[in-house]
Amino acid sequence: MAKLKLTYFDFSGGRGEASRLALHIAGADWTDNRVKGQAWTELKASTPFGGLPTLEVAGEGVLSQSNAILGYIGQQYGLMPTDPFEAARHVAVMNAVETLRAQAATTAKKDEGRRRAAREAFSSGYFEHWASYLTKQVRGPLIGGTALSVADLKVYVAMHAYREGVYDYIPSDILDPFPAIIGLMQEVEANPRVAEWQG
Repeated sequence: MAKLKLTYFDFSGGRGEASRLALHIAGADWTDNRVKGQAWTELKASTPFGGLPTLEVAGEGVLSQSNAILGYIGQQYGLMPTDPFEAARHVAVMNAVETLRAQAATTAKKDEGRRRAAREAFSSGYFEHWASYLTKQVRGPLIGGTALSVADLKVYVAMHAYREGVYDYIPSDILDPFPAIIGLMQEVEANPRVAEWQG
């Protein structure tokens, strides 16, 4: 396999964390390049779409967009279904996570009162509907049944932020009505390589 360099901001979570997890689980030969402060300002113009994460593949070039990166990792390291329809279904789940992130971003109001109202409405409205749809995609315990995929990691990282109370005014028990999602997260966490990464 080609040597890889994943570049993302220097924190856990966000759009780059699922790729970090996937590469660690796969035992890939990779570099975890974490960007801080002024370094991002200097790097931004050289990225394919002006954002992170990026994945540099030796001899090939640089990929951008988190789902494209996860798709590449998944195909290279057996973390994506080989059946075309199932693979597309997993990509759809990853796209749905990005749709959720975009919707959550609209609640980030500077005014605290407006932020609280927006996030309470998001929690009881958009998020509940989104989670209900996602539940139908979980074959159990993971999206594809028993085989871990990059889509499972994408869901896990995104939902972990909610469970850990990253967003103020969104309750940390927001996943309680969705046992399939909780089960998926528990299955991911039971993977020894995931525990090793987070330890």
